[in-house]
Amino acid sequence: MTRQLPPNLVSLFTQALKSYQLSNATFRVLCSLTPSSLTSSPAEKLVPRPPQVPPRSLLVLDSSFNPPTLAHQRMALSALTDYADISNDGYKSRILLLLAINNADKAPKPATFPQRLAMMYIFAQDLLRSTTKVTDSKSECEGVDIAVTTEPYFHAKNSAVASSDFYQGTEKAEPIEQVYLTGFDTVIRIFNPKYYLDGSMAKVLDPFFAHSRLRVTMRTDAEWGDATEQVAYLEELRRGGLEGVGGKTEWVGRIEMVEGRKDGKEVVSSTKVREAVLRRDWDALKKLVSEGVTSWIRDEGLYAEASA
Repeated sequence: MTRQLPPNLVSLFTQALKSYQLSNATFRVLCSLTPSSLTSSPAEKLVPRPPQVPPRSLLVLDSSFNPPTLAHQRMALSALTDYADISNDGYKSRILLLLAINNADKAPKPATFPQRLAMMYIFAQDLLRSTTKVTDSKSECEGVDIAVTTEPYFHAKNSAVASSDFYQGTEKAEPIEQVYLTGFDTVIRIFNPKYYLDGSMAKVLDPFFAHSRLRVTMRTDAEWGDATEQVAYLEELRRGGLEGVGGKTEWVGRIEMVEGRKDGKEVVSSTKVREAVLRRDWDALKKLVSEGVTSWIRDEGLYAEASA
């Protein structure tokens, strides 16, 4: 398969990142990929493509992408399919791949931010190709945006995205519903009162849940328990557990729990990716990341040395 990539992809993202840091903006879309971009000649530069019509749902995949994995891909494809099933009005969902760079003045390891953004670009291509295999034309993804933010927390990222004009289209409309695709471990952190000073959880999260949702993929393992235990955690929140830590029970109505890895399927994590590369186990790597990301990691020599 011939892959359409801009020349010097890492250099392009390095330049884009420097420009963003000088702007003092809290959020910026660096580039966009659409289904048509997969068959056109590779662009000479990174091109953001705002939607002409505001998307009904903006599916936000917020991660360190070190690297993007097949677990990320499954979360995105599952959300695209489900949101297409509940929408019959011609609207198509759009995906936002969001990388937080609030420590951009430090050298991130083991992959630099420009390297991660390059992998996100390739991941977006593979994701768009996958949508044509698992969904019908009604549920195709309109586009995938690659963006950065300096905000460290969900509620602040949500506000930064909502304040941007990028998703407003040609006419101002109602606030776009942002759907954050997360793992179960992230939900535990979101509702941990230690992250909110002076009991401020309700004040901080009320604006978030007013226009956003959490789509939580269950993460069944020894650390987080099985599916039954994770569903029970959500039910405990629904029965008043959130009120007990300073939150609001009504938020639970904005949380959707979905099935994660099937029994017997490969456990996917960024750590396992890096371990596979260190072993030079390329067959194992192919089960953890997409085809394009696999090739990029090998060609660029990423993760070939153990990080300190």
